[in-house]
Amino acid sequence: MSIAQPGDQTRSRREITTDRIEQFADITGDDNPLHLDADYAAAGLFDGRISHGMLAAGVISSALAKLPGDIIYLSQDLSFEQPVYPGETVTATAHVVEALGDNQFRVETVARTDDDIVVDGEATVLALARDEVAD
Repeated sequence: MSIAQPGDQTRSRREITTDRIEQFADITGDDNPLHLDADYAAAGLFDGRISHGMLAAGVISSALAKLPGDIIYLSQDLSFEQPVYPGETVTATAHVVEALGDNQFRVETVARTDDDIVVDGEATVLALARDEVAD
């Protein structure tokens, strides 16, 4: 099995629904009313409910998982640029830009809605062939 190399690029898409926002809140315990209370959120900065930033960042994780090999997150820097509203679709890309040695790679990560970059960042991953993981 091959592993990720500079130049490899993948993407993942996910619609962000109110059900997914509520499930994420339940799983993580993040019950911020900006995500869960429509009346509260409507009176705030964003004029309505917004998704957890980490839910959009999770779509980046999905894109990373599609790179060749078994991908293990080592680090991730994120910048939350714009909110994601229920009903929007997030498309994340992972682009391997540099080999760091020892099967580690620097990956540019971006999540977008149709109109905006919503999460921008950079990850460091370890990419292993399946037979390396089994050993």
